[in-house]
Amino acid sequence: DFGLAKALSDETQSIDSSQSPTLTEAMTQPGVILGTAAYMSPEQAKGKSVDKRADIWAFGCILYECLTGKKAFEGETVTETLAAILRGEPDWNVLPATTPRNIHFVLRRCLEKERRKRFRDIADVQIEIEAFRDFHEAAAIPARRSRLPWSVTIAVGLIALALAFLHFRGAKTESAEETILQIVFPENLSPATEGSLALSPDGRNLAFSAVDAEGLRIWIRSFDSLEARPLKGTDSGQCPPFCWSPDSRFIAFNADGKLKKADVSGSPPEIICNLSGEAVGGAWNREDIIIFGDYRGSNGIVQVAAKRGSPSPVTRPNPERKEQLHYFPSFLPDGRHFLYFCKSSIPEYKGVYIGSLDLKPEEQNTEPLMITSTAARYVPGVESTIGYLLYLNGQALMAQPFDNGKMKQVGRPVQISDRVGIFEAYGFFSASETGVLAYRGNTSPASQPTWVDAEGKFIETVGGPDIYYRLAISADGENVAAGKFAVDKPENSFVWLYNLKRNVGTPLASPQSNISRPVWSADGRKIIFMSKRGGPSYDLYSMSANGSAVAELLFESVEDKYPTSCSSDGRFVLYTAFDENDNSDLCVLSLESDNRETRLLPNEFNESDGHFSPDMRWIAYVSDKSGVNEIYVREFLHSSGNVSPAGAGGKVSEGGGLGPRWRHDGTELYYCTEDGKVLAVSFSTGTVLKLGKPRILFEGVPYYLTPSSQARFPVWDVHPDGRKFLLLKTSPGFSPAPFNIIQNWTSLLKQ
Repeated sequence: DFGLAKALSDETQSIDSSQSPTLTEAMTQPGVILGTAAYMSPEQAKGKSVDKRADIWAFGCILYECLTGKKAFEGETVTETLAAILRGEPDWNVLPATTPRNIHFVLRRCLEKERRKRFRDIADVQIEIEAFRDFHEAAAIPARRSRLPWSVTIAVGLIALALAFLHFRGAKTESAEETILQIVFPENLSPATEGSLALSPDGRNLAFSAVDAEGLRIWIRSFDSLEARPLKGTDSGQCPPFCWSPDSRFIAFNADGKLKKADVSGSPPEIICNLSGEAVGGAWNREDIIIFGDYRGSNGIVQVAAKRGSPSPVTRPNPERKEQLHYFPSFLPDGRHFLYFCKSSIPEYKGVYIGSLDLKPEEQNTEPLMITSTAARYVPGVESTIGYLLYLNGQALMAQPFDNGKMKQVGRPVQISDRVGIFEAYGFFSASETGVLAYRGNTSPASQPTWVDAEGKFIETVGGPDIYYRLAISADGENVAAGKFAVDKPENSFVWLYNLKRNVGTPLASPQSNISRPVWSADGRKIIFMSKRGGPSYDLYSMSANGSAVAELLFESVEDKYPTSCSSDGRFVLYTAFDENDNSDLCVLSLESDNRETRLLPNEFNESDGHFSPDMRWIAYVSDKSGVNEIYVREFLHSSGNVSPAGAGGKVSEGGGLGPRWRHDGTELYYCTEDGKVLAVSFSTGTVLKLGKPRILFEGVPYYLTPSSQARFPVWDVHPDGRKFLLLKTSPGFSPAPFNIIQNWTSLLKQ
């Protein structure tokens, strides 16, 4: 180990605390800390027994330091250094942008805190590094060199991988040890949404959603292949992949208002049924019945015959219990009972329930099986009647023993991993019936706010890389409020403020404050936001932009809501409210009349994301009354200054639109399309409203996507002068979270 020779000397000089070792004669026995603090593995720092994988860790620290000029883990004292090792992560963003992806992979595998996930031997590290070198040398050198052709090298690799995964095809056994593999996300693809993945029941294939040059599709990665392939006909498929058939032949997915199934062999998809809403989470039993969450339809669990049929309700949210949505079902072994997650604004009703295909919606069980924040999935165990409920506690993947005969939990849950991604009720993991488990960490790329001109050309960046979900520019164009997700707890959000003249950022609130959706007041002195502080619902608050005052409650109600725009005179706040069925309405809050709120468009359609025009006469907003999201405008104030109860208006966009924004003089309106294009429309009023034809400016606006509801929000804003636009660009060197594959994962329960 590093520094031991110095530790053995009799010198008592003062040395750098990060290099200071603690040494005893017990060497590698448990309870002993031995080594140089900055290069200690987590097991060394805890005083546990160590093996050669501690050297793998130290090698990773050295390699990181060689590449970045910085230590992977640092602190002013030995205690702080050890704390960084045990709880922190290296700053991966400081790696040079030219660092090859396989070196990223090597570093992450060497610096895994759980030693069983590290490389087992330094020779494995050498193989990974040389494989990259040999491949590129083979492509560059003349053919006459005495070297195996690259095609032979790849063929040998394919054979080796196939042999390594032969045991994935067999049944799991109680005595088998776990085998852990990490699969790097394909370099030519971008993740479609947070953590999407689904293992086939036989454990041979992994399905996931991703975007390439042809758009969003479902991809299949077979474990006897080195490459992923797109599944034919799944363009615009739902994220995450919907569900597998029990025989692992088909994947059901949601697209174009229909539930479809695609044969993984490549045959064209077949239509199963029309959807009244969107299918969110699904399960497929051996009787060829599919169940799924019917979002924006009944909002309950529905069933349909997989061959073709009409959906029928199985469960229905109870409005008296403030139940909003039932989704992410998972069949139990009998194929008649199933688990599902209930979303409710009342905490004691939010959790996992057991439903039955043999009961009517009003007859279903009303007692939760588990009070949790995420859906649970059943997987079989070694014993025929005892399986496991997999769910997340924070980012920890838990396995709860479950007696599927008695339909109850038995024993205590066991933690499998502590780095599994989560968003709302969806955990980024999947398990097969053959003992294979797959999971990913949080996949949101670190991105940076970036100014581009009206042609989409780069101007400059703002702030630093982080996980952003909202950008809001102040009315004077001098400041930006940036909504961010906490890296370690993505369910928590917070806000930073950036002064654009000095490019300096300060936190308005910490991740623990959990405030979301910042909007500037007209005078730039306050930030209006949503937060869940006083009860079960998200309410509207305001706070001084200098952070010197506590948050002030503006409006509370039983509905969730978020602000979208403030009027230029400071009298009104536009916000979007959600009813018990998660349908959205456009509302206005009057700050002068005892904070009175008004529904602007009370109807059966979904309206959201309203923005005042600079003169306050108009509101631009999003509505789905045409069947798809489009941009509309409607009159808000008469020339007399009074609010118009049912003003004139019209449709702005053509072919869909989201995220409307105004130019400061009200002569142009900007919006985004579903595929990230930015369009501009001229706007003028006189005796009649005049709207120009939409024209494309540029493309490349990223979206924040909610997996549970498929709600999409463009992450962008427009400078008041309309000459430049602020949007997110993925930070250089970003690598999506890899897929972690564990064979015989149940053996981890005994460790």
